[in-house]
Amino acid sequence: MRTDFRQQLESLQADLGAMCALAGDAVGRATRGLLEVDAETAREVADDNERLRLLHNTVERRTLGILAKQAPVAGDLRRVVTAIRVAADADRMGGLAAHVAKVSLRRHPASAIPRELHARFDEMGSTAVGLAECCRDILTTGDCSQALRVRAEDRVMETMHRELFGEVMSPGWSHGAVVASDVVLLGRFYGRFADHADEIARRMVFQASGAALAREPAI
Repeated sequence: MRTDFRQQLESLQADLGAMCALAGDAVGRATRGLLEVDAETAREVADDNERLRLLHNTVERRTLGILAKQAPVAGDLRRVVTAIRVAADADRMGGLAAHVAKVSLRRHPASAIPRELHARFDEMGSTAVGLAECCRDILTTGDCSQALRVRAEDRVMETMHRELFGEVMSPGWSHGAVVASDVVLLGRFYGRFADHADEIARRMVFQASGAALAREPAI
């Protein structure tokens, strides 16, 4: 019975890693669609988000089944409860990638962002993909040593978002209010993606040690 229980927990952890991998793939493709004004890629990201949503539902059902049938306690209970919350974070990351894709589609065939901001959004997209990969690795290996890297990259993303806001509010901004709104909104999507990755890392540290990694104040 306990062997079966352990296998259920390991399978659950693998599903969570797969969710983060899907979210990372989605935000990478969404960024490509944004930068290349590629409607087909953006549309695929928006449509594929349902796969992540279905996996989230599967994880939720399995965790509730474990709680009902196995009545876990202490560390095992932390692991199951953490899985519920991590699944929600990973699902939201995929949703945010889909939001990026939808902004691209809404402005197509025009670009949603000015040419001079392409490098910045390319960096934000790469950072988001890296964060999702770190979360996947933490989940699939149980090694929380990358949690501090996730935290540092979350701060980098927050700084980039603030700099974007400064760009559109500067006297030299010449692209109008609609583009400014899109730029700030897109920056917010990437920023929230990073925030959810940081939450996953925090939750995994708590699962492993029972000690919470404190949230950092916003800058």
